[in-house]
Amino acid sequence: MDLSVTDNPERFRYEALTPTGEVAGFVQYQKRPDRIIFIHTEVSPEFSGQGVGSALATAALDDVRRQGLAVVPQCPYIRAFIERHPAYADLVAADA
Repeated sequence: MDLSVTDNPERFRYEALTPTGEVAGFVQYQKRPDRIIFIHTEVSPEFSGQGVGSALATAALDDVRRQGLAVVPQCPYIRAFIERHPAYADLVAADA
């Protein structure tokens, strides 16, 4: 699926957008000076099973790494994604 993932800081979430601009899914967060807390991931039912969640998690975690922030994976999806992709484990805050 052709998606672009962008940070929407006004809504405190990363959004996966289709080529027509439709929101296929999002990862909601709370940002602190040194970390980002991922609290919820949601994929629209019509896009379920098409890799939207993985695209969101990958893009969001790559952006967090670029910003030099730690991650608190309160969201079960993000937590499981990090467990399945250990290359992101170093982002998890020590006190998370």
